Amino acid sequence: MAAPPRSTTPSSRKTLRTQPTPSARKAQGAVVRRLAKDVAIEDRAAVKRAAVRLSGTAAGTSKATKAISRVITKATRKPLRAKWPPAPERVRAILDGLEKLYPEVRCELDHANAWQLIIATILSAQCTDERVNQTTPKLFETFPTPAAMAEAPPEVLEELIRSTGFFRQKAKSIKATSAALVEQFGGDVPRTMDELLTLRGVARKTANVVLGTAYGIAAGVVVDTHVQRLALRLAITRETDPKAIEEELMTVIPKDHWIRFSHQIIWHGRRVCSARKPDCEHCLLAPHCPSAFRES
Repeated sequence: MAAPPRSTTPSSRKTLRTQPTPSARKAQGAVVRRLAKDVAIEDRAAVKRAAVRLSGTAAGTSKATKAISRVITKATRKPLRAKWPPAPERVRAILDGLEKLYPEVRCELDHANAWQLIIATILSAQCTDERVNQTTPKLFETFPTPAAMAEAPPEVLEELIRSTGFFRQKAKSIKATSAALVEQFGGDVPRTMDELLTLRGVARKTANVVLGTAYGIAAGVVVDTHVQRLALRLAITRETDPKAIEEELMTVIPKDHWIRFSHQIIWHGRRVCSARKPDCEHCLLAPHCPSAFRES
């Protein structure tokens, strides 16, 4: 006797998964947006993937909340409970490792002078150096001096830098900065932190990049998203605010290493110690890193 055909109707023991209703999707979307609001841009894709894998039911929304909250980001990463201050020999081992890995380290923003560097650094906010380097040749060809950029029509600047993101705000900043350099500093980029901080769009990170790279002046430590992430992973800071991180790094890292350390940590963050999946297995710093193999 032939076996009866298999039923496609849900049984009491196993139910078929149904598509979430529009209202459930809307509820889940609200959860995702709320959780993603303060998440670093580089991790928002992970937030979205975590949400997409879960259903839009009430239980699924709860699971989404828990899953997304476990994504370690710039906003959620906490300092490790490690010995403080860090042992000088561990700090030295980290510095030696970085020097061995990146002996030819340099700023990866293409520039010919201090003015081009300050403009490129302003454009690099929430943008990759690669994208900035694709944008600046045409920009500097069109406006080759601070005086020329100070007189640039805003709509032309905006179009030239559109691909870097936040282009309207950045156009205002680079135009105002160029004008201030012409009017207050004779077209030259100043060599002090206090003077640089008077320029629109310039905070301590940009000022440290310009002073260290263009002039070789160690006024502080550059703290961008890579330095912030790696300093916490390496437990060489207890802070999460960039300014506070810089202050601690200035006490932990010898001053003669400030400039190279910043660039080397940035290179390491891009090449090995990524935000989502650090390559601890092939990391020369892993023996000296309290976070090794905890996030990979």
